[in-house]
Amino acid sequence: MSRGGGKGPSLKDKLDGNELDLSLCDLNEVPVRELAALPKATILDLSCNNLISLPSDFCSLMHLVKLDLSKNRLQQLPLDFGRLVNLQHLDLLNNRLVTLPVSFAQLKNLKWLDLKDNPLDPVLAKVAGDCLDEKQCKQAAVKVLQHMKAIQSEQDRQRQRKLQAEREMEKKREAEQRAKEAQERELRKREKAEEKERRRREYDAQKAAKQEMEKKTKKENVQTRKPASSSRPPPPPRHKHSWSRSVLRVLLFALFCVLCTVAACKLTELRRQPLCISVNTLYEDVLAALQNHKTLQNLLQQNSQQ
Repeated sequence: MSRGGGKGPSLKDKLDGNELDLSLCDLNEVPVRELAALPKATILDLSCNNLISLPSDFCSLMHLVKLDLSKNRLQQLPLDFGRLVNLQHLDLLNNRLVTLPVSFAQLKNLKWLDLKDNPLDPVLAKVAGDCLDEKQCKQAAVKVLQHMKAIQSEQDRQRQRKLQAEREMEKKREAEQRAKEAQERELRKREKAEEKERRRREYDAQKAAKQEMEKKTKKENVQTRKPASSSRPPPPPRHKHSWSRSVLRVLLFALFCVLCTVAACKLTELRRQPLCISVNTLYEDVLAALQNHKTLQNLLQQNSQQ
């Protein structure tokens, strides 16, 4: 057992039947381990000590039926104080408590409660009332339990609303995530379709270019294989033959005119005219030239024979 100054006698020495009196022992902390070893001590008096708080393992002393914590300096009770389900009598007179833990509502067997001389929350102080006699202390236990149960119910409802809001928020996030994923899938699908369409157009363009190249190559091969005669220049148009005939007719007509002129100048009285004289002279010169040309040919032929 811990005191302000040192060790004291064993707890078993203070045990009287089922009552253990540790009041006025100048305790700064509760010897929970030693108390747990004494399950017969269902009545525990810790009044008039220097306790500021109770350790969390104090709530493991579920065998307690009557507990006196009056005239200490307790500022709060453990959060799981409601584990002391067998507690019937609780004295918290003259401490520094402002509120009670919500788990206090689980003390279903509590029949007597004293909260006087604590700086309680005004609502809790009004509910607890005074504990000036046995009746008022019993009423305080009932009313405080009802009050704490109401607080617990409200907290449970708030917790449920919070959980519901969190679930709805989670559902909303999941829905948004699903919508986002659906949009991403649709975008990927559209991009894939566009990519496929682009590749198809490229394929068609390459195929068309290949076909055009093959067609051009085939045309060049056909032109290369044509016979040589095909490379000859085409025959002159027919209108050239007509032109040649016209020239020939003109020449023949001119020759005919010359012959007629020569005949007229030789055979008619026109031979004395200056023009005919010139024509006759030219005619005679031509004849002489032809005769000389014939004589020259004969001489050349003879020479060649020799």
